[in-house]
Amino acid sequence: MATATGNSGVVKLVTDGGTLAAVGEVRSFSIEETRDTIESTVMGDTERTYLAGQGTSTVSVECYWDSADVGQQDADDSVRSSEKIDFEILPNGAGTGKKYSGEGFVTSKSVNVASDGMVECSLSIQVSGAVTEADA
Repeated sequence: MATATGNSGVVKLVTDGGTLAAVGEVRSFSIEETRDTIESTVMGDTERTYLAGQGTSTVSVECYWDSADVGQQDADDSVRSSEKIDFEILPNGAGTGKKYSGEGFVTSKSVNVASDGMVECSLSIQVSGAVTEADA
């Protein structure tokens, strides 16, 4: 299994149905996929048992804020209008490794400002449906 560095990663966003655009100034991103469990233990069992439940996924993006960036503007549009947003995440950069894609809603966006630092932006996307994994 090959390891990779994160300096080539790409995040692309677009409000539902448009053309994906790379988000500029990305510092970090993450995809979290979780699955609920449903307890199925019955009397007489000595250990708890479980069945797989529903899954959910979230995408988080940290970047330097750029009001002219098309990808960041699409995130702004999504959080303000409740419009779905499509995403594509390429951890190793365009054309290499895996890509993760899906759609969802921007559930939070914050712009953080410090007097001694860069203006930063944080985005959270609640994925609607499954995250699709494919070769980049």
